[in-house]
Amino acid sequence: MKIYNTITRRKEELRPIHDDEVLMYVCGPTVYNYFHIGNARPFVVFDTLRRYLEYRGRKVNFVQNFTDVDDKILARAAEEGVSSREIGDKYIAAYFEDARALGVRKATHHPRVTENMDAIIDFVKALVDKGHAYVVDGNVYFDTESWPRYGALSGQDVGELRAGARIDVDERKQSPLDFALWKAAKEGEDLSWDSPWGKGRPGWHIECSAMSKRYLGDTIDIHAGGQDLIFPHHENEIAQSEAANGVTFSNAWMHNGYITIDKEKMAKSKGNFFTVRDILKDYDGETVRFFLLAGHYRGPIDFSKDLMEQSKAALGRMRTARDTLSHIAAKSDTEALTDAERASLDALLKYKDKFIAAMDDDLNTADAIAAIFELIADVNTQIAAAGGASKAYAQGALALLLELANVLGLLETPAAGGGEEGEDPEVLALIEARGKARAEKDWARADEIRDRLKAKGIVLKDTPQGVQIIREGR
Repeated sequence: MKIYNTITRRKEELRPIHDDEVLMYVCGPTVYNYFHIGNARPFVVFDTLRRYLEYRGRKVNFVQNFTDVDDKILARAAEEGVSSREIGDKYIAAYFEDARALGVRKATHHPRVTENMDAIIDFVKALVDKGHAYVVDGNVYFDTESWPRYGALSGQDVGELRAGARIDVDERKQSPLDFALWKAAKEGEDLSWDSPWGKGRPGWHIECSAMSKRYLGDTIDIHAGGQDLIFPHHENEIAQSEAANGVTFSNAWMHNGYITIDKEKMAKSKGNFFTVRDILKDYDGETVRFFLLAGHYRGPIDFSKDLMEQSKAALGRMRTARDTLSHIAAKSDTEALTDAERASLDALLKYKDKFIAAMDDDLNTADAIAAIFELIADVNTQIAAAGGASKAYAQGALALLLELANVLGLLETPAAGGGEEGEDPEVLALIEARGKARAEKDWARADEIRDRLKAKGIVLKDTPQGVQIIREGR
């Protein structure tokens, strides 16, 4: 597999440190609110990368943190009249609920900053002891001038950055580019810890370095996140990690592109700020996931109602293919493959090869999805030409469809057309009444029942194997 490495600015073959395991760290949310559609993109993209690596036989030690110490959390706690810990607990629980709706699986480790304070303090102390950090009035700052490679990830000229930097509100820093590793406690804050420099709390950047070291080691295979984190967050992580540990921090850096809203930057002031929780009121999580994977992860994507409707329709075609195959597999009177079906199943394997080639090429989910739709088109052609299909053909085609779609986290909801078992008795009664009306050629009555079912989100499809029940949106 080749991935685009932000720090080298080229595609490189992924060569994990360990033959059987990939060490991967992805920056998680700051838990003071529900996460928005822009946050959702890295969660979905790098969950998909993890799934694909596992599909290809790799174990993935996957760490995604929760920042539960931050100015925004303190402000939200004061606003709601609760403790900062309660705010963290509330929005971490909300994260898991919304992430689950998007098909994002739990990481191997989800460390919280508040549970890793000893590791963070030890990390800061190491930087002070090595001369890469200095203490001022209980605050500890990283000295960017002590690290010559500062700016390598973002490709920015440090001299120009310093020259163009505004006067920082904290004049205690030796340079405007220096950043806080430890912040002295302020009066009224309910989050602070004892340290060699007095009571305080960590700066934002240091937490990821400390937790990556604790859970994965000094050097990892992949560090990932949104494009907005390249500078200063990931730049600062590299500087402090490599200064403290004396080795390369991450061998590869992956960053997803931005999301705009109707071609404008998302902002609360513009009224175009959408949390995933808001979006899930109108679209199911799998549709949102499809939308986020329909383009290449490094490119920008635009969120709009029109594009969401397109994603809903495209995923609907994929679900219909799954449901049709499930229905045939459950209801077909023919068991064995015909020669034509056997040849068709063998030919479908080329789409698995295309899928793998796309994913191996820098996680190209757009081309991988295209390969799945080509598979579906060939299956539909075979079934139409034969006027039906055997159980064995439907089972084989369905297994391959699900194998590939599940790698992307798609088609993981139950099939909605495999049979009548467990169906609502009222729905079954209406289906039976429609069948009777059709047998008596009472087309008006049959159409009336069909419309009543459609109003319930149920579409009936007459097939050689009987009536297929399709619930829209599944």
